[in-house]
Amino acid sequence: ARAQARARSHMTHTATTGIAHAETAGSGTRAQFLQTATHLFAARGFYGVSIAAIAAEMGLTKQALLHHFGTKEKLYGEVLARISDAFAGAVAAQSHVKTPEDQLEAVVLEIYRRAMANPDETQLLMRELLDNKRRAEQAGTWYLKPFLDDLVAIARQTGRWRDAGDAAVRAGIYQLLGAVNYFAVSEPTLKRMFGQNAFAELRQAYPAALTRLIQGSVGQP
Repeated sequence: ARAQARARSHMTHTATTGIAHAETAGSGTRAQFLQTATHLFAARGFYGVSIAAIAAEMGLTKQALLHHFGTKEKLYGEVLARISDAFAGAVAAQSHVKTPEDQLEAVVLEIYRRAMANPDETQLLMRELLDNKRRAEQAGTWYLKPFLDDLVAIARQTGRWRDAGDAAVRAGIYQLLGAVNYFAVSEPTLKRMFGQNAFAELRQAYPAALTRLIQGSVGQP
């Protein structure tokens, strides 16, 4: 009985210590949680990652992580919200651009730069499209919808899409984002397929090709 009491006391102390450590670290630790969770969700998908695995990666207890986020679903939601906020920031940063055509081009190119600089985020979003079939029927929040709506609103002001229907505008935006994400997630494969030097040349040439695609989609020469 004494051994069991000591064991329970040790477990309680460990959990409390983990929570206290997380609270002491504050927002910095929360950002680390989200960064680690992003990496693991990108590598294994939503269903392949447990709260315990994320906590272990951080060197903390499961209880400490649950203290911050409650459930794996809420943690995953915060990861998506963080990416969505970054995308919204990319749109806001280009709000000063004079024409909608140039604004759309600037936003998509910024999303491309972010995709190449943050491969975990890009891979996570691609996994989300593949893994979300079950959760989509019950989803209460679509974290990236405001970003997509912003792009559609910008595109609607261009000459090409001003009088187009919703489906046509959304299809055009989705094509542009597909060109960004497909290339970004293909980097490891393309490097092995063509070699480091050839991929370096391809990566250098891709922004110009993407720019031509954007300009063609909005009717610029």
